[in-house]
Amino acid sequence: MRDLVRFCLRTIFKIFKVRCNIAFDINKLPTKAVYVSNHVSYLDPIILFAFLPGNPVFALNGHLYRNKWIRFMMKTADIMPFNPIDPSDLKELIAKVDSGRRCVIFAEGRITENGGLMKIYEAPGLLADKSKAPIIPVWISGLQYGYFSKTKGKLPHRPLPRVIITVKNPVKFRLKDELRRQRDHISNEVYMIMREMSFEATYNDNISLFAQLMKTAKIHSKKGLLSRPKFVEDINRVPNSYKDIIIKSFVLGKYFKKLTQPEEHVALLLPNTIAAVCTFFGLSAYERIPVMLNFSVGAKNMVSMCKTAVVKKVITSRMFIRNAKMEPVIEEMKNNGLEVIFLEDLRNKISLWNKINAFLRYKIKRVPHRDGGNKKAVILFTSGSEGAPKAVVLSHANIISNIKQMSAIETINVTDTVFNALPMFHSFGLTVGTLFPLFEGAKLFLYPSPLHYRIISEIIYEIGASVLFGTDTFFRGYAKIAHPIDFHNIRFMFGGAEAIKPDTRNMWVERFGIRVMEAYGSTECSPVVTANNRIFNRFGSIGKLLPKIQHKIVPVDGIEKGGELWVKGPNIMMGYIMPDNPGVLVPLQDGWYHTGDVVEIDEIGFVYIKDRIKRFAKIGGEMVSLNAVDEMVHKACEKDGTEYAYGVVAVPHESKGEQIVLVTNNQKVTQDCLHNYIRNNGMSELYLPRVILYHDSLPVFATGKADNVTLKKQVMEELGIK
Repeated sequence: MRDLVRFCLRTIFKIFKVRCNIAFDINKLPTKAVYVSNHVSYLDPIILFAFLPGNPVFALNGHLYRNKWIRFMMKTADIMPFNPIDPSDLKELIAKVDSGRRCVIFAEGRITENGGLMKIYEAPGLLADKSKAPIIPVWISGLQYGYFSKTKGKLPHRPLPRVIITVKNPVKFRLKDELRRQRDHISNEVYMIMREMSFEATYNDNISLFAQLMKTAKIHSKKGLLSRPKFVEDINRVPNSYKDIIIKSFVLGKYFKKLTQPEEHVALLLPNTIAAVCTFFGLSAYERIPVMLNFSVGAKNMVSMCKTAVVKKVITSRMFIRNAKMEPVIEEMKNNGLEVIFLEDLRNKISLWNKINAFLRYKIKRVPHRDGGNKKAVILFTSGSEGAPKAVVLSHANIISNIKQMSAIETINVTDTVFNALPMFHSFGLTVGTLFPLFEGAKLFLYPSPLHYRIISEIIYEIGASVLFGTDTFFRGYAKIAHPIDFHNIRFMFGGAEAIKPDTRNMWVERFGIRVMEAYGSTECSPVVTANNRIFNRFGSIGKLLPKIQHKIVPVDGIEKGGELWVKGPNIMMGYIMPDNPGVLVPLQDGWYHTGDVVEIDEIGFVYIKDRIKRFAKIGGEMVSLNAVDEMVHKACEKDGTEYAYGVVAVPHESKGEQIVLVTNNQKVTQDCLHNYIRNNGMSELYLPRVILYHDSLPVFATGKADNVTLKKQVMEELGIK
């Protein structure tokens, strides 16, 4: 009877677009195992009953077990009420598994309300550990868009969403001894497994950026029969829907297609605006490669970037050039043979037919190039913190994988408004700040500069932004100026590009009651490598490695604890284009990216940056951390206030190899006061800067990150060192 009921249910579900993908041979299914599933709707247990092989025991939480319709549909199944925090229920379930049964348990214990993972209970981990049974991860995707979910108002609902059940290979689950003594971390192990499942189930490694935009638009572009929700807005305060963005992208893409060759590199010199987004997607739709120019580095460097990437055409805006007073930059580009195209000039060149054609393409969901994969998607440039900027080539798969990695650890949806002031020429600003909300169906507000602290605080208050991305420098600026209620709607905020200082964290917690979560990455990694989130967050740590990122800790001579972090994964770049070899892609050796950062990883996966290899000075054969010296200087000068800037660099020395130089705008700093602090705190004399220089200001990048390369050049020129 049970098999007949399951056959009928399975047939009905298949008619209604439900598919089940099992990654292993069901004939090799373990005798005892624990199916651990996410929980997105009331239909979950019924669908799993229909599709999962064998006759598993279903451990149903109270809200499911009390539902008479679920009990009726699963009348022939072996079900039991289960409370994840009740030891007696857990013992009963362990006994069933020990007897040679398989069981199904929902890791979250309740139906998700945001479409992503919620709190994970320790019960699944204890069950697998105590019964010595493997975990079989199960991921249900699609039912969160159905009427039987709890995501109404947060995700668009439709009658017959396409549902995919993914069942992965069994995973051996054995707790480490140190985790047995810390039961709070047991749920962490299950969470990591489910997080990987979330990524694998949602990541398509062959879709293009424009096809992904169209896919998101298909889900989120309508609300009812006629309503088109507005998702993107900029300082012009004219909100755009997905339909508007896609039609404009088609119009611009079709125009630039006539002027360029397939896979040609085309530079964009634009601030954070809807026009920049549409131009980016327009080029991408027709396989032209956007080259994002950093307009904060000056004309000479921008021309150098264009030469490195072999760019012939630069797309920009007259209004932007005029407001930013960048006319000399345009002249320099023209003098170097670059063709400059102004978006304002296209208004009279785009006909009514072009617009109608773009509209028809949107209606039939016409994607010119659906496949992306390992094709070039965008060219960015390194910040230059380690020398001359190099071109970084990212593929479609690199960017989309990093977005799906982020969505696996932190869910955003239509109820969120993401405020992004990080420029799109910065990898964090492009991938996380712009494409992440666009591809996940959240609202996006684009602002052209992160330096307008007072204005930004007011806009965040006005639009009710709930997600904020930025850097430590900008977060400190906002916190000092903003009214305590300006950030009342913020759910979470991520800081990257530079370390989040304890003072910044404390300021946000005390003034606004908001935790600042730290993420870490680099342009070469699209950019995020590790991140904290609201489930697992440790101050001082840069979080855990994102799903599907492999790592190595490589020993470094002279450094006792930790080692250099090497990473490999779907988000790691295609390769570099070097300034001395324009246009030639240089891939990474064996796919491993050497971060240059010295890290340690604790027993449950939190990563701690100890230093940067290039931020060490070798004095008399001893390795001295410049970041440690910088931290010592900040602590020694705390009494002087936080408005002063300090920079520490190492320069050559005739006898000792290198010497440490401190540059600051704080005239009160002397060697005597630093020496007293070092002596009173039992620190090494090697930490004492041998030279102190006083500058009115210290060089920084557009992101607010310290420009140590430029600072070192200034110091060497001032000291007459060649």
